[in-house]
Amino acid sequence: MTRGPHFSDSQAALFAFDEAETAPLPSSDKLPSYIKDHRARLRERFLVGGPDALPDYEMLELVLFRAIPRRDVKPLARELLDRFGDFNGVLSAPVARLAEMKGVGDAVVTELKIIEAAAHRLARSKVLNKHVVSSWDALLDYCQTAMAHRDIEQFRVLYLDRKNVLIADEAQSKGTVDHVPVYPREVVKRALELNASAMILVHNHPSGDPTPSEADIEMTSQIQMAADTLGITLHDHLVIGKSRELSFRSEGLL
Repeated sequence: MTRGPHFSDSQAALFAFDEAETAPLPSSDKLPSYIKDHRARLRERFLVGGPDALPDYEMLELVLFRAIPRRDVKPLARELLDRFGDFNGVLSAPVARLAEMKGVGDAVVTELKIIEAAAHRLARSKVLNKHVVSSWDALLDYCQTAMAHRDIEQFRVLYLDRKNVLIADEAQSKGTVDHVPVYPREVVKRALELNASAMILVHNHPSGDPTPSEADIEMTSQIQMAADTLGITLHDHLVIGKSRELSFRSEGLL
C-alpha cells in the first residue's frame, strides 16, 4: 500500500474547535511559517529515522497535531510530560486527570486514547494464541504496556492450553491504589470453563515497586493449592511495576 509523504494536518470532523488557549488562526493552510516548518521537520525526521529519532515530547507533538491542527502544541506536550512523567504515562493517564489540564479537551483525550488502545492491541496480538515460552519477552512487553501505568491495581489471569499456548487473557478484578480483591475459587473455576491446563497470574503495583506484599504471596499460595487440586499448573505470578516486573517463579516464591 502506498503511503503519502506526510500525515494529514486535519482530523475527521469529530470536534469543531481547537483546544489550546492562544488565539485561533483562520485555517490550517495559514499557519505561521515557524509552526508549519516545525511540523514538517518533525514528520520528516519521524519518517526517515523512526520513533527512536524523536524524544518523548516530539512524539507527543505528532499526536497532538491531529487534535489541535492550528496551534503550537509544543507547550502543551511539555506540560503533559511534566504532569505524567513520560510518553507512556501520558497515553495511560486517566481521562479525568487529563481533563484537568488546561488546553486538554475531548479531541486531545480521544487522540491519546486511540493511540493507547492501538498500542495495547498491537502488544496483545503478539502473544495471544502464541506459545508462551517462545514469546516470553513479548508477553512481558504486553503486560508492561497494558498495566505499568495504571493508577489502581488490576489483577489479570493468562490462561494456557496443554501446549502452553495463550488462549485467554482476562481481567478478573480492579481495586484501589494498593489492593485488589482476588477470589481463588473464581480464578480456577474460569480455567475449567476455558479447558485451560495452566495459568499465569499478573497484577500491577501503581507505586512502581513490584516487590510482592504478604497478601500477594498468600493469595498466590491459595490459588496454587486450588489449581493443584484440579491438575492445573500455575506457571508464574508476575507483578508489574513502572519500569520492571518481578516473577514469583524467578524469586523462588512458586
